[in-house]
Amino acid sequence: MTTEDLQTIDFAEGAVLLIDKPLDWTSFDAVRKIRNLVRIKKVGHAGTLDPLASGLLIVCTGKFTKKINEYMAQEKEYTGTFTLGATTPTYDLESEPVNRQPIDHLSVNDIENATAGFLGEIDQVPPIHSAIKIDGKRVYELARKGVDVKLEPRKITIKEFEDRCI
Repeated sequence: MTTEDLQTIDFAEGAVLLIDKPLDWTSFDAVRKIRNLVRIKKVGHAGTLDPLASGLLIVCTGKFTKKINEYMAQEKEYTGTFTLGATTPTYDLESEPVNRQPIDHLSVNDIENATAGFLGEIDQVPPIHSAIKIDGKRVYELARKGVDVKLEPRKITIKEFEDRCI
């Protein structure tokens, strides 16, 4: 989309923008940049992505900000890559892998069988380096300051787990 294209949109009436949020940006960084670009204050996002996550961020402007909860309630699809045989203290790319273990005894079948345990309704404890808020503060901000944070499990449903062993 060009700058000329943006001038044809009435952002105060409402628009939905699908943003590919880059790594190291907060979701609010994207909102702030859009506010400055379209020159209106009523801009919000549907869901928060951790600064170390990239991907789709739904941004609404003007009257369409009323649709944010509707978008947040929609089913979501996530993609990612994981490394077998190591963990990180933060469960993400923020820290280096530790506790390396050999994995040469695992077969593709072993991995596929293990992923079956992720399907259906499960209790998931969000990592302390997530964008969830506690008392108005992002949990990842508290964790980075060394604050001990306890998050309760949440019920989630995983309908499909597609693995590609490489």
